[in-house]
Amino acid sequence: MSINKKAILNNICYTELVYGRINKKLNINFSKKQIEEFIFKIIKETEEKYFSKIGKNFYVTNTKNNIKITINSNNFRVITVDRIKR
Repeated sequence: MSINKKAILNNICYTELVYGRINKKLNINFSKKQIEEFIFKIIKETEEKYFSKIGKNFYVTNTKNNIKITINSNNFRVITVDRIKR
């Protein structure tokens, strides 16, 4: 099964709670707009071979930025963003 990166970029969305979760987990203090631009940029620059689908979620692993983004595959909602443990 191939993952449609373009569909993810075109449909990505957020809940109010996820903004705070992203700031907390990444230890940053970005505005909603900054978070959306940051996540979009990471997904756009990540090669599709680093996208995976496990269960109902997509996982986008970007080693350059040391980040893993979890996205619901049904509604393209960002669930969380984690630092990759080295």
